[in-house]
Amino acid sequence: MIDPDELHTLATNLRLHGLLVHWPEVMAEPESARRIAQWLGWEADERGRRSLERRLRDAHIGRFKPLADFDWNWPAQVDRAAVEDLMTLQFLADASNVVLVGPNGVGKTMCACNLGYQAVLAGHTALFVTAGQLLGDLAALDSDSTLRRRLRHYAAPDLLVIDEVGYLSYSNRHADLLFELVSRRYQTKSTVITTNRAFAEWGEVFPSAACVVSLVDRLMHRAEVVRIEGESYRAKEAHERLAARTKQRAVKPTAARKGQS
Repeated sequence: MIDPDELHTLATNLRLHGLLVHWPEVMAEPESARRIAQWLGWEADERGRRSLERRLRDAHIGRFKPLADFDWNWPAQVDRAAVEDLMTLQFLADASNVVLVGPNGVGKTMCACNLGYQAVLAGHTALFVTAGQLLGDLAALDSDSTLRRRLRHYAAPDLLVIDEVGYLSYSNRHADLLFELVSRRYQTKSTVITTNRAFAEWGEVFPSAACVVSLVDRLMHRAEVVRIEGESYRAKEAHERLAARTKQRAVKPTAARKGQS
């Protein structure tokens, strides 16, 4: 059954002003109303599809392993319930941060990418960037006006994912820029950080930077911290591929000899 009020709201949301001007006469005929309902549905679906494609493209998440394929038995320590709860995206509604801590190859980036992807599917904007890319980009700008515009670019998404904090050391200027960005998003937008360093070690990431304590304080306030411990899953997969290739090479000569006999 066609609800005229719902259709009118949909046409308003789609900004079909010409249609709205003639709304009473359009809805007077049942067949006309049925067609309008079908066309509005098509338009809403297509705009939704294009919006999703655009937000996914702008998010720069790239390829990643879905959380459904993650081997939860591999890490020595991981709070699966906490990760799955984060996937509900309640932390976005609270403008809380997420910090994923652990050594290389245990799934921090995979979890972060899944959070970004889930946020986009839910209608939010997201942006994935490595710490090196982010800070290198900002530090290269020598014009104050250009820097302010770029900071607004990184401050704008509903969810900002900053990957690999702690893998490199940065200057005081880099620390100040990250502090400025985090401060702009503080208590208004959510930020996901992946790092191989505990916050107590961030002084080694940003040596001598005066703002490190304040930076950590803003990130940690109302943040969900998930620690993942264990051996590198990428190393495990590499060893498995090597073993499979070695086994395959051993079978080939045997098969060739059988063919010659």
